[in-house]
Amino acid sequence: MDARLLNVVDVEATCWDGPVPRGEVNEIIEIGLTVVDLEARERVGRHRILVRPKRSAVSAFCTELTGLTQREVDTGLPFADACALLAAEHGAGERAWASWGDYDRKQFTRQCRDNGVVYPFGSGERHTNAKAVFAQAHGLRKRPGMAQALELAGLPLEGRHHRGEDDAWNIAALVLGLVRAGHWAQDAGA
Repeated sequence: MDARLLNVVDVEATCWDGPVPRGEVNEIIEIGLTVVDLEARERVGRHRILVRPKRSAVSAFCTELTGLTQREVDTGLPFADACALLAAEHGAGERAWASWGDYDRKQFTRQCRDNGVVYPFGSGERHTNAKAVFAQAHGLRKRPGMAQALELAGLPLEGRHHRGEDDAWNIAALVLGLVRAGHWAQDAGA
C-alpha cells in the first residue's frame, strides 16, 4: 500500500426536486476521483467514471444541477463494473480515500449492499470526512459546503459545481490546504 497517495472521491447520483418517484432510488451516475500525492502535496490524477443507472432515470432537476443527461449516463458502465474499475485501476482497495462529508461513503455502502456488489474501498474503514476535518481545523461549529469552504480557504471553484470530476478536484485542493497547514494526518483513513 502506498500511504502517500490518497483518492479523493465525489459522486453524483440521480436526484429529484422533491420526493423520490415511486419505484426509483438514488443511484450513482458519476464518480469523480482525484489522486493526491500527500508527500509531494499535489494533485497527480483526475478521473471521471460515468455510471449507468438501472433503477432510476436522470430527472430534469438532476440535469440542471449536475449537467448530466440520461443520454450521457446511458453510455456509462454498470455500477458493478465501475466498482471493479475503482479497485483495479485506481487502487481503491489499498489507498485511503476522502470525500466531502459522509454522503459518498454511505451511497457506495448502500448501493453495493442493494446490488450485491463488492465494496470497492476494501475492508475496514479507511475513509476520511474532509468536511469534518476542515470544520475542525477552522474552528467552525457548522460544517460548510464545498463551495463555501473554498471561499473560506481563498481558493477558486474550478469547473462546474455538482459535477463529480470537478468537485473531486476542488475537494482535493481543500485537502492539500489542510495538509500544508498540518491539519491532515498523512495516514488519515488508514
